[in-house]
Amino acid sequence: MVLDVSVLEELADAVGGDRPFVVDLVETFIADGEQQLTEIATALAAGDAAAVVRPAHTLKSSSATVGAPALAAAARAIELAGRAGNLEAVAGDAEMRVLRETWDDATRELRAWVAGETA
Repeated sequence: MVLDVSVLEELADAVGGDRPFVVDLVETFIADGEQQLTEIATALAAGDAAAVVRPAHTLKSSSATVGAPALAAAARAIELAGRAGNLEAVAGDAEMRVLRETWDDATRELRAWVAGETA
């Protein structure tokens, strides 16, 4: 399990128990995250370290907000490599593969949470 449901529960409590608001936030996260993954992959393929930073940072931060710490950590590793200008640290497709697999796991669990299923 890659989703920390307690983060979503705390978020709902912080907005007065407004679960529909949190559901909207999660759905926006999923939609925006796909775009961020595409931007990261494109920047990595181009060897553009500077272009990796913003989408990786955004994905890292938003992943933490919705309770996906493993996804946040994977995005952070890529962000740090981009900030250091060291895409060799993201050599090959290993880091991107980890990011994609963690994304798939997190979004599957988030969708289950949105549907009211146990994540």
